Amino acid sequence: MSNPTKARRGRIMVTPEGISLPITIGTRGARVGALLLDFTFLYLGMIAILLIFVLLLGSLFSTVLDGLEEQVSGVAEFFIVVIILFAFMARYAYFLSMEMGPRGATWGKRIVGLRVAARDGGRLTAEAVIARNLIRDIELFLPLAFILSASGGDGGNAGLAAAIWFAIFLGFPLLNKDALRAGDLIAGTWVVEAPRTKLADVMSTQGAASGTSGVTGTTYEFGEQELSIYGEHELQTLERLLRNDNDDALISVHQTICRKIGWAPGAGDERAFLEAFYSQLRARLEADMRFGKRKKNKFS
Repeated sequence: MSNPTKARRGRIMVTPEGISLPITIGTRGARVGALLLDFTFLYLGMIAILLIFVLLLGSLFSTVLDGLEEQVSGVAEFFIVVIILFAFMARYAYFLSMEMGPRGATWGKRIVGLRVAARDGGRLTAEAVIARNLIRDIELFLPLAFILSASGGDGGNAGLAAAIWFAIFLGFPLLNKDALRAGDLIAGTWVVEAPRTKLADVMSTQGAASGTSGVTGTTYEFGEQELSIYGEHELQTLERLLRNDNDDALISVHQTICRKIGWAPGAGDERAFLEAFYSQLRARLEADMRFGKRKKNKFS
């Protein structure tokens, strides 16, 4: 029985090749949970690193603390600046490196089953990831800093303005059906569910890897030139397509791949063809990676 709430979050993503892929928008609660987990991991890691520095540079830290007790010395000021820069760089390094990775998700998002995706169906670019994370400072950290600084009673109108600013951005995902925050709107991204389900068993069998169809008995074997047209991004897209098992999408992708590799697209055996192509493409990419070669997408 289908879940009506989940059905309302269903969308169709159209890739640049014209392939329609069904996706599900992540819930607002899951996104909040992922963000809290990410900051927990991030700050626990930062505390651990600082503790290591304390152990290694104990005498220097003692000097700094002495300077803070009496008067903020030059060493203490330098230390404070280093801490601020370290926190800033660690935060951006964490989010950018993980969201620009193959999964498009931080550890928090992986735990709750989410990932970041480009709304145009293409690959997630560095520019989009950077934009959505830079906007987080405007949405979250700057207004929070103003509110905290005004909490002592000296903020006046600035504190009130910051609270309104924070409320507007906090409510933004509630005011659109795709749960987009301002960073998603500017970067052109969605946060979607990333199912943890494994590929169908046939995907990992020798039959699929060798390219033999269990329906027609046809053997599908692809050469180096045919497999070289796609990379890791296209492999992941094909993986999601096979998981979703949408017949219309399978037919469309089958025809697209056949045109690119110069095969005559038949009919009725699309899944077996795509399973064989997926398995052989994955094996080729994994073999290349063992030799230090990576093909991130068809443009590489």
